[in-house]
Amino acid sequence: MPELPEVEIVKQSLLSKLKNKKINKVSVFNRNLRYRIEGGFEKFLKNQKILNITRKSKFIILHFTDSKYCILHLGMSGTLHLIKKNHLNFFTNLSFYQSKFLPKKHNHVLLDFYKFKLFYNDPRRFGFFKLVKSKHELDAFFEPFGPEALGKKFNLFYLKKKLKNKSKNIKNFLLDQKFVSGIGNIYASEILHTCKINPLKKGKNLKIEDMKKIVKYSNSVLKKSIKNGGSTIKNFKNVTGSQGNFQKEFKVYERNNLKCLRKECKGIIKKIVINNRSTFYCNNCQK
Repeated sequence: MPELPEVEIVKQSLLSKLKNKKINKVSVFNRNLRYRIEGGFEKFLKNQKILNITRKSKFIILHFTDSKYCILHLGMSGTLHLIKKNHLNFFTNLSFYQSKFLPKKHNHVLLDFYKFKLFYNDPRRFGFFKLVKSKHELDAFFEPFGPEALGKKFNLFYLKKKLKNKSKNIKNFLLDQKFVSGIGNIYASEILHTCKINPLKKGKNLKIEDMKKIVKYSNSVLKKSIKNGGSTIKNFKNVTGSQGNFQKEFKVYERNNLKCLRKECKGIIKKIVINNRSTFYCNNCQK
């Protein structure tokens, strides 16, 4: 599943292509995504001009006139493919994972613009579109989510309040979108290794210095991944053919039984399962 950095790269790609462009036609070939696409979807989007595209947590938001929006979540396998009309595209994939070209199957939604088409492809159909008809409705949708890992509200004061007397381990806290939004399984492992914190350490046992590190390195690890184009776990290439490179920076993720890359550390990366999620950590510097 794409995490915050990958979704941010998708958002940037979409923004460069779609801002101020009008949707001329909408076609839905399969309404049965995670949530069924509502009946008025085509009419709502037709002739809308995209004023802006933003990201919140792992969601992409299309902004239209009159405080109308469309929220898109890519789910486990959702990808976006941009096809220029009357032009042979070398790479169509604006998203992550799966094919860098437009697949022949599982193209569920088509947005038709003047000079190009945008397809939403999703083999597992865990992604979804949600129409939003007011700023109030948009704010209400995101109200259950915790502060974003890159935001100022994710700070020491917030962590002290939320982790006090809590027995849940810090790895599960970082994956809990109600605690902090945007961090997924890959980056939780990378952040905790950078912090030298064991993923099984309970919230109530974290010291002030631990919390400061979590705030600092959540921010820096995610920003570094965005700068490097996200993490390519399979065959991601964006519309320019550029590949995400942050997977080359992994310190622990999928490095089980290999030596820790931290200087002067003689530890070995171990893999454990926490709440059915693979977790990687160093058995020496993350005690």
